[in-house]
Amino acid sequence: MPDLKRESTLQNAGFQVIAGIDEAGRGPLAGPVSAAAVVLPEGFAHELLDDSKKLTEKRREKLYEELTGREDVLWSLSYAEPEEIDAINILKATHAAMARAAQSLKKLPDYCLIDGLPVPAFPIQSEGIVKGDGKSLSIAAASIIAKVSRDRRMVEYAEKYPGYGFERHKGYGTKQHLEALRKLGPCPIHRRSFAPVSQLELDI
Repeated sequence: MPDLKRESTLQNAGFQVIAGIDEAGRGPLAGPVSAAAVVLPEGFAHELLDDSKKLTEKRREKLYEELTGREDVLWSLSYAEPEEIDAINILKATHAAMARAAQSLKKLPDYCLIDGLPVPAFPIQSEGIVKGDGKSLSIAAASIIAKVSRDRRMVEYAEKYPGYGFERHKGYGTKQHLEALRKLGPCPIHRRSFAPVSQLELDI
């Protein structure tokens, strides 16, 4: 289970505000990438908080409400919209969203723990932790907020752009989604730079 060992080590080294950062939605063919930054209070503990991918939707929703409802938990969220993803590529757009999330926290962090590989030229001192959402509670909390926020937005898009099934697959390239794409063509939230979408645009 994730813990605060890395955060505690950094605090002992003199860092005061340490943020965990994670993203959701790098792989889908539609919708934004969401990035969340979270600063947990010292001594924070939660026996159920874990990598969002290991939890049920119901559990994620409950944890989201708990985390965002606490005054001693600092959090922020940033999206990279499909237009930004298409303009600069998915990796750069994800990194940009992560940076925006960190910089929009009420207290600017002096160190960031980022899920995955190190992010080049990140504006705040940071390190990457592979599978960090299963190791750091701060990153695990960010993974919950990023995932639930994005899922809720995709449910809203399902009402705006019916027929694609966004409320079920959240934009990922499932069989149902690909069939809807072939039938309906891309909608405004599809990522035009992603091969399945761009190929369909050529076929239409």
